[in-house]
Amino acid sequence: MTNPLKLATASSHGRPGVVACAAYAAGRRVAEIPIEEAGEWSRKPGHVVWIGLHEPDLELLRQLQREFNLHELAIEDALKAHQRPKLEQYGDALFVVARTAQMFDGRIAFGETHLFVGKGYVVSVRHGASTSYKPVRERCEAAQKAFSEGEDFILYAILDFIVDNYIPVIQTIQDEVEEIEDSILGETATQIHVTRLYQLRRDLLRLRNAAVPLVEVCRRLEQPGLPGIDPVMSPLFRDVSDHIRRVQEEIESLREVLAFAFETSLMTGQAQQTEITRKLASWAAILAVPTAVAGLYGMNFDVMPELHWKYGYAVVLVVILTVCGWLYWRFRRNGWL
Repeated sequence: MTNPLKLATASSHGRPGVVACAAYAAGRRVAEIPIEEAGEWSRKPGHVVWIGLHEPDLELLRQLQREFNLHELAIEDALKAHQRPKLEQYGDALFVVARTAQMFDGRIAFGETHLFVGKGYVVSVRHGASTSYKPVRERCEAAQKAFSEGEDFILYAILDFIVDNYIPVIQTIQDEVEEIEDSILGETATQIHVTRLYQLRRDLLRLRNAAVPLVEVCRRLEQPGLPGIDPVMSPLFRDVSDHIRRVQEEIESLREVLAFAFETSLMTGQAQQTEITRKLASWAAILAVPTAVAGLYGMNFDVMPELHWKYGYAVVLVVILTVCGWLYWRFRRNGWL
């Protein structure tokens, strides 16, 4: 079965790693262009080139570096994942890193998106687990007035899309936690549930570490002075920051629920073990009576009380049954059986 995280990267350009490459003017797509002409189109007045890449090789990134005069350090960062969310300024260009997340086989799979933003161009580079940005492109093209703002609006749209995709991940985990809670409260908790709770709590910690740094990225984008970022876009980036803070609150709340469920599962397991121990101790005490009597009269002595009495055997049985019955009643009354 094909891994859904490894989406096909071939496009109409026919070049591996290139998902889309188009030029826009006044919020409308004017041409599908080859990578070799991207720099020329970006320098045309009123035009913006939007390029989407998926796990490109070094040769493709070098070509983009020549087209847009990208910084060497940014190229090195974009070639490999394992970057934390950040915003770097290189001259008149910005380099933004954001972490993406989606559910895969019950675990949170993380990816990265690297964004090059400069005068007349936006290049998005996806690594790992990340859905296609085709819906973002379609949404931008449908809103021509807002899209005409240019590259800073594209940057906002992608960041907003990344943050919005955190919500389904949190909702999926929340639904699963509720099911586990029902199992725990129903006294059917197992070691599998305990292990799963630990995995989910660890994944949520990683999700928080991926999402929260974007608040600082958006805060810097709200401030004036960054190249290519229009001050009128500040409310939009502030809105993304608000979404991230809400995501953070949901994560913290869910981690508290997971911690409570984890502790409850451990307490439930201990209570079950205590209950089993009480039952074993109760039956051991009951069985100790006939064992003691049988052991006493099993000794090889000729002179023993009532050893040759006609009714001795029956009396011993009655005494054993009476004592065992009384012990059973007391243990039942105390809730041990």
